[in-house]
Amino acid sequence: MSGPNGMLYGGDEIGALVFDPGHHSLRVGYAQEDTPKADIPAVIGVGPATHIPDAEEKVPDGNITQSAAKTGNELRHYIDVTEIHVPRPGMEIQTYMKDGQVDNWDLFEKMLDYCYSKVIRSPSEHHPALFTEAVWTTRPAREKLAELLFEKYQAPAFFLVKNAVLAAFANGKSTALVLDAGASQTSAVPVIDGYAIVSAAVRSPLGGDHLAAQAKIMLNNMHIQMLPIYSIQSKEVIRERERAKYTLKNLPAGLTQSWQQYMLKRQYEDFCHCVAQVSENPYEERVAAAVPGVHHEFPGGYHQDFGPERFKLTECLFEQTMGAAQLVCSAAGACDADARPALWGGVVACGGLSALAGWPDRVARELAARAPSSHRLKTHAAPSPQERRFAAWLGGSILASIGSFQQMWISSQEYDEGGKGQLERKCP
Repeated sequence: MSGPNGMLYGGDEIGALVFDPGHHSLRVGYAQEDTPKADIPAVIGVGPATHIPDAEEKVPDGNITQSAAKTGNELRHYIDVTEIHVPRPGMEIQTYMKDGQVDNWDLFEKMLDYCYSKVIRSPSEHHPALFTEAVWTTRPAREKLAELLFEKYQAPAFFLVKNAVLAAFANGKSTALVLDAGASQTSAVPVIDGYAIVSAAVRSPLGGDHLAAQAKIMLNNMHIQMLPIYSIQSKEVIRERERAKYTLKNLPAGLTQSWQQYMLKRQYEDFCHCVAQVSENPYEERVAAAVPGVHHEFPGGYHQDFGPERFKLTECLFEQTMGAAQLVCSAAGACDADARPALWGGVVACGGLSALAGWPDRVARELAARAPSSHRLKTHAAPSPQERRFAAWLGGSILASIGSFQQMWISSQEYDEGGKGQLERKCP
């Protein structure tokens, strides 16, 4: 299939792009590659434009997209870690995601501008774009995305795929039951022959954000203070469990609550990443105490070993009614009886939360206890945490580079002729 200017969409000379927007971050990169080119936090700092000194004025900064209005109350948008993590007075942190789909289109547009200009560094009209979407994305949101890509970014071709389907493809399956543990929620979606069964999909609000919130409660109960990393100028070396000795920086006045909350949340996420671990069986203090502890130093210099509490922390993800295993059972039960053996034989675990140490093993164990004895249970989780985390993006990268997929794209020509109706027809 060739484009308006004779380019072949799937050919070697034209790179299709894969975008995988989520609540925690947006993954973007070229199809055929094995990792995304960038993993950008899904928040944008919006603040008054502060005057930049002359030395820097000559080099316009790409991470900052400036609003067109040249009035006194000009707004700037700060994108990506290097810009967001700078303490700036009056900068509010806003997200464009809500309930698994894009909600604030103006902000999302700023993010796409940044992706094309700073990550891809190539005009959008040269690259077909494949987007992932949540199973419950509403029709208006899908149509709005197609309209944005064709009408604003002039993409030569566009395609939308459910992220569960792509995660199944990334694990080499076209029929699977995909358990996706993300930041804002955990979902179980049955995929049969490459189609997501929307009516049988189930989800619970237990995700990475919930774990970070629990970590905050746990540290407060242990009277460990989590100091914001940006507020510390220097710290002294101290013995374990001694009181921290540090000097604070002089910070600019007027730092917003939303920014401070966001920065602290990042630190609790880091703490979970370094310390939290899932035990193979439901938590028992005696068993957990036998495992060697993990040492962790906080930004202020305070440090100690964490033992059984790091296992206790993750138990909140395995509640009886809302845990991952329960979701899988509900999703499989909502499908036709003749499809169930294939689904139980292909449970695929993915998502950012599944990168947690011990999580896939615990889920496999809980499923083994609940799976019907008539079906053979097989749980798949990619060996590396990165692969599990980027599963939907990897599936998109594989799909967009397959030769037989090239006739599936919605081309800009088709969109001009058939409008948004093409979306329902070609991307179920």
